[in-house]
Amino acid sequence: MRHDRQVRSLPSIIHLDMDAFFAAVEQASKPSLRGKPVIVGGLGGRGVVSTASYEARRFGVHSAMPMAQARRLCPNAAFLSGRFEAYRQVSELVMGLLRELSPLVQPLSLDEAFVDLEAGPYGPALAAADHGTGERLVLALAEDLRADIQRRTGLTASVGAAGSKLMAKIASEQAKPDGLVLIEPGQERVVLGPMPVRALPGIGPATEQVLRRAGLNTVADLALAGEAELVQLLGRAHGAGVHQMSIGLDDRPVVADQDAKSVSVEDTFEVDLADRERVLREVDVLAARCVRRLRAAGRSGRTVVLKVRRFDFSTLTRSETLRGPTDDEAVITETARRLASQVDITGGVRLLGVGVAQLADYTQEDLFAQAVREEAESGEQEPVAAEAEGVGAGEPAGPSTPHWMPGQDVHHGEFGPGWVQGSGVGRVTVRFETPWSGPGRVRTFPVDDPALEPARPLPLRGSGGGPGEGGETGD
Repeated sequence: MRHDRQVRSLPSIIHLDMDAFFAAVEQASKPSLRGKPVIVGGLGGRGVVSTASYEARRFGVHSAMPMAQARRLCPNAAFLSGRFEAYRQVSELVMGLLRELSPLVQPLSLDEAFVDLEAGPYGPALAAADHGTGERLVLALAEDLRADIQRRTGLTASVGAAGSKLMAKIASEQAKPDGLVLIEPGQERVVLGPMPVRALPGIGPATEQVLRRAGLNTVADLALAGEAELVQLLGRAHGAGVHQMSIGLDDRPVVADQDAKSVSVEDTFEVDLADRERVLREVDVLAARCVRRLRAAGRSGRTVVLKVRRFDFSTLTRSETLRGPTDDEAVITETARRLASQVDITGGVRLLGVGVAQLADYTQEDLFAQAVREEAESGEQEPVAAEAEGVGAGEPAGPSTPHWMPGQDVHHGEFGPGWVQGSGVGRVTVRFETPWSGPGRVRTFPVDDPALEPARPLPLRGSGGGPGEGGETGD
């Protein structure tokens, strides 16, 4: 990281993070769930929580928690599978609002993005403003953005504003939920100092343990330790980068134009690898590095690529395309290992590489990655779990029987639009309501009722077609 780059004098980078996004979309779509605990994720035996509403978080439920544990902590919650099309529709609307502020919008996921206000229509006003006027303008723009998102979708967002991406992200974390925090340039070390080392990007559990063993527990400890000690502990590139961030320096630009077609890493070995297990261990390490690079770029990809150079310098590649883009380390590692297991390593391997291609503009939702894991672990269909107010534990659907998932959008020929509340023992329970109606009636049908069909998500209020903007958000 360069030391000579000028630090911004105005907090003109903002970071937007939608609050409990998947669960909030479900609450906005389903009036009967507003103000109630909602948990979105994998409903199978190995499922994990993707997002929990704030009502569910009060019971201790959080992202990445095993779904079985979430059910014990909050048994009366609505447990729903993901509706990616609905989340994508809302995300596109929100990203469109961000692009009205600046052409430099860097999406990190469906519900999170950086924006460089200096590159937008308000850039000249910010450049001409004094310190106080500039900060007031940034605050006004951020508040208007939050109000527009709430008006158009019924959802809330948290926004952080600062002079760098690092501090803007930290500010938005402080703003959660449904808030706005501005960190003045020059206050970076004051804000960062008391935070645990894990607050800095790039410091995961393994790096945290290395730092703790050296007695470095807070960001202030890292700053005091100095660059030389951190380089000795973490290596040249990582140590220098961590030190720069610990003193509040981050010159990474907001990058909207991401032209890379793939992300990959590779290693050449001093001694050819001839042991299959050693090859697979190296693949694990490479996959983890590849995922870190992928996430740092704010990307995801559909195709996992393995590169192998053998003892005789012949090179081959193997690839596998997934059902959708992901940045999930477990999915990418498992796929790369599967490809490596198919390669003949007789004579030894001198180079290995792992890459991800067919990149997407944002990281894919965790639900997809989890679904791939569950599918890989078991070829059998998991029973559909019972929902709050729903019917009993489900049974695997037969080959010609519709598989109704909790939360799924449906339409009935007589009763109109609704969503699946639960299914099992040959029956499916549907609540008939829309984003702009009040809480709807519940009815139960045979799972193969010919009048019941899957449907596309209805738009939220004000987001393109809903007859009104009434109702509450539940956050």
